[in-house]
Amino acid sequence: MKLLEDGVPLAELSIERIARTAGVGKATIYRRWSGKEELFVDVLRSTEPPDPELPGTSMRDDLIVLLESLRLRGLASRSSAILHNVHVQMKSSPKLWAAYDSTVIAPRRRLGVEILRRGQRNGELRADVDVELANDIFVGPLLVRSVMRPDSDLPEDLAERVVDTLLQGLRPVDSPAS
Repeated sequence: MKLLEDGVPLAELSIERIARTAGVGKATIYRRWSGKEELFVDVLRSTEPPDPELPGTSMRDDLIVLLESLRLRGLASRSSAILHNVHVQMKSSPKLWAAYDSTVIAPRRRLGVEILRRGQRNGELRADVDVELANDIFVGPLLVRSVMRPDSDLPEDLAERVVDTLLQGLRPVDSPAS
């Protein structure tokens, strides 16, 4: 983290330099990580907050909690130059991006899809809705505002507004609004 905070680009990081900065031998680093990419992904993972505890009361409530965690992550990455820079570097490396995707993004995505599938089983979501696409539609506004439009607002009620707006059109026709 120290090297990244100092603005050292990933391409200039070496296990030798990391070990020297940490005050340990290279063997100590290699005992835990096979290389700098694996170490880098672990560093990124350690900066991520844990996934939220879902209330399990309804699909709507769980979606709001999940999207609120994305909103908070967006606020955190906006206020942290290091996180922003690290993510930019990571996206330029397919190997790093794949590792980050499989350990951080994919589990969150699975959680969102499972919430929607449960909603279909419980009658809170139309059975004909493509849950993979619906998940992207729910998450999309938070990602656009966090990543593509960093000057846009991330108000406290954003998650609730996104969920309620989308559920208006995705609920079964005979379902009462919550």
